[in-house]
Amino acid sequence: MSHYRGRFAPTPSGPLHFGSLVAALGSFLDARHAGGQWLLRIEDIDPPRCPAGAGDTILRQLEAFGLQWDGPVHYQHARHAAYQQALEYLRDAGLAYPCSCSRKQWHGHSVYPGWCRHGVREPCKPQAWRLRSDRGLRPIAWHDRLYGEQAFDPADLGDVVLKRKDEFWAYQLAVVVDDAEQGITDVVRGADLLDNTPWQRQLQQALGLPEPRYLHLPLIVGADGQKLSKQNLAPALPCDDERVRPLLCRALGALGQPLETAQQYAPVAEQLEAAIARWDSTRLQPVAQRQALDC
Repeated sequence: MSHYRGRFAPTPSGPLHFGSLVAALGSFLDARHAGGQWLLRIEDIDPPRCPAGAGDTILRQLEAFGLQWDGPVHYQHARHAAYQQALEYLRDAGLAYPCSCSRKQWHGHSVYPGWCRHGVREPCKPQAWRLRSDRGLRPIAWHDRLYGEQAFDPADLGDVVLKRKDEFWAYQLAVVVDDAEQGITDVVRGADLLDNTPWQRQLQQALGLPEPRYLHLPLIVGADGQKLSKQNLAPALPCDDERVRPLLCRALGALGQPLETAQQYAPVAEQLEAAIARWDSTRLQPVAQRQALDC
């Protein structure tokens, strides 16, 4: 077993769809080809978006496609204390502050202008917590394994929200704390999250946490050119064997890892075994793939 530790971290706002499958499969293959571990985290920190039973549906879908994870499932809803500890650390370091401003108030600015950095403007209103981008943070740079060198000035990113006004934790803080807690060395996910990475690198730097390697996979789009998502009603993945195998084959094609003809009709376990052995991330293309890909 190598030191590689990857993860798949879906939000249980609904069942997985084909785009989710491609992201899960890419992270799974990268981990298994490296002889590493592949962990599963259910990012359920936003209860209003997470209907009852959606997390269990995701587990069944992953199992149907042979994507078996290592260790217990990690649930973010049980991680409040860890996120609070991280926020208090940032506050004590002068890197986090409460903010009463609404998006409507600063809609004319490209990023939040930091109005509450030196004191809450409207103390009687609900307050979020933000990360200061103007203090003690170095320029953000990293190498993405598909998209190459990336560099950002923290001031251009704005002061990202860490905890929302409704008391729910924001994605950026939670994902950074959990990646560190789980010892994640490699983050493999969809390219729609590429622009989230600078904020996460900021937080890793501010909290003194390890910085994993990143590989952002090409997005899957539908016939209308839109990214497949739950919001645009992308069909849920099936769990029956007859439909799982061809969809797995299509997902491998979308990742630039097509199966040989003889393997296209093999059981799912054999398809995955072949795909793990042949995985080559250099065959990925940094362009959107269409849903209609066939074996």
